[in-house]
Amino acid sequence: MTSELIVDVHSQEIAIAITEEKQLVEFQRERQTDTFSVGNIYHGRVKKIMPGLNACFVDVGSEKEAFLHYSDLGPQFYTLQKFLKQVTSDRKKSFPIAKASIMPEKKKEGNIAEALQTGQEILVQITKEPINTKGPRLTCELSFAGRFMILIPFEDKVSVSSKIKSPEERTRLKQLLQSIKPKNFGIIVRTAAEGKKVAELDSELRALVSNWEALVERVQKSTKPPTVVHEESDRTLALLRDLFNPSYESIHVNDIEVYKRIRNYVSIIAPESVDIIKLYRGEQTIFDHFGITKQIKSSFGRIVSFKGGAYLVIEQTEALHVVDVNSGNRARNNASTQEENALEVNLGAADELARQFRLRDMGGIIVVDFIDMDKAEHRQALYERMTENMSRDRAKHNILPLSKFGLMQITRQRVRPATNMEVEESCPVCNGKGKIRPSVLFTDTLESKIETLVNTIGIKRFKLHIHPFVAAYIKQGIISLYRKWQMKYGIGIRIVADQKLAYLEYHFYDKEGKEVDMKEEPELK
Repeated sequence: MTSELIVDVHSQEIAIAITEEKQLVEFQRERQTDTFSVGNIYHGRVKKIMPGLNACFVDVGSEKEAFLHYSDLGPQFYTLQKFLKQVTSDRKKSFPIAKASIMPEKKKEGNIAEALQTGQEILVQITKEPINTKGPRLTCELSFAGRFMILIPFEDKVSVSSKIKSPEERTRLKQLLQSIKPKNFGIIVRTAAEGKKVAELDSELRALVSNWEALVERVQKSTKPPTVVHEESDRTLALLRDLFNPSYESIHVNDIEVYKRIRNYVSIIAPESVDIIKLYRGEQTIFDHFGITKQIKSSFGRIVSFKGGAYLVIEQTEALHVVDVNSGNRARNNASTQEENALEVNLGAADELARQFRLRDMGGIIVVDFIDMDKAEHRQALYERMTENMSRDRAKHNILPLSKFGLMQITRQRVRPATNMEVEESCPVCNGKGKIRPSVLFTDTLESKIETLVNTIGIKRFKLHIHPFVAAYIKQGIISLYRKWQMKYGIGIRIVADQKLAYLEYHFYDKEGKEVDMKEEPELK
């Protein structure tokens, strides 16, 4: 299976799309000002002990206080706390982890009040982003993720991913890393390490250890918690680190700086694949060129259609997602009975559902109401299809067979809020009034904006993003309207057909890619 990664960078946001066999399977979009905090490590302070929950709230500088349960303190919690106390007591002396005193492990069953007290300083790592009304979720089991391994301070064992099946390879990796890892560090070997040489593994191990050493230095300088002492790499590189594999056919980026960062990163982890990274310079927007915009429009929203006219209805509540499978106006082509027709629709729904889980990053409890089937072998076939489809999902999940009511219950790891996009377009022209100026005058409005931009504001080079139909109209003919504008206002004008825009919507961007606000103020009634 071939995969492609497409990165769309704007001044306000960055969007990342992953396709498998040209079909969109993962999509993430974040504002440039937003931060992705999972994996970040903080020197925080305990704000409140909650004995009833056997947990506490920790100040890590986020809007909502972060949540730390007793079970997430980790077996080496007391060792970590003793090391933190040593580091903060003498801010000039170095404290190598090899000389750290290993304390007895924390009891599995215990009371949070016995381990922590209000005002105490603590090292914590974020495992879940804030979701809805909840703050971040924390752990004290610190880890540093790399491409081939995960480094865990104050552990001493080497574990190998269960996805590496060969006993000989498992033994080789375990013995190899056991011989090169520093004292008081544990390692989890990731699937990507299979077949790698000692030089590659040693290089990454050194880089991860240096991350720990840099963290200790920052803790020593942190006099007023909360402070970030280790930041996860930016979202694009973090995604690459977790997903990169030989099946990647290409990585397309439309920004030169992000292109350089990705190229530098891949040259380290997989130098033989550096040529698959390509800088996109086309006239179309990058998502339009690769057909991503159309897939986004059709894949998000409350109702999602799939093959043969069948469709899913997806509803989200605070606690769970509910999905209803409907056959719609689907014609029964090869299915001769109602039972076979139901099976065919349900199998198609299972394929689309597995994609939707990854695409929307749906998590928590998911209940799916499939079309009722009488035969046990058909229900089993549906369960096996769903299990097979979900095997490609990186998030931890659990699937139960169909209940007697035809419901399938699924739990899926929730690390960040589900991606919800409003695909129904509100009219940007009438501002909700239901009436617009005559559309034949739209090009006159655009020319007026261009004249203001060039002659009044003084911006000579810019891009005008408009709907593809409008762009085609402006560019039609030998002496097109577009050519007339260039002759009148200069050749710095560029027209970009953008599928995500509504019919009479427009946006101006300067040569730096920043939007120039040329919108008219809505009339007040």
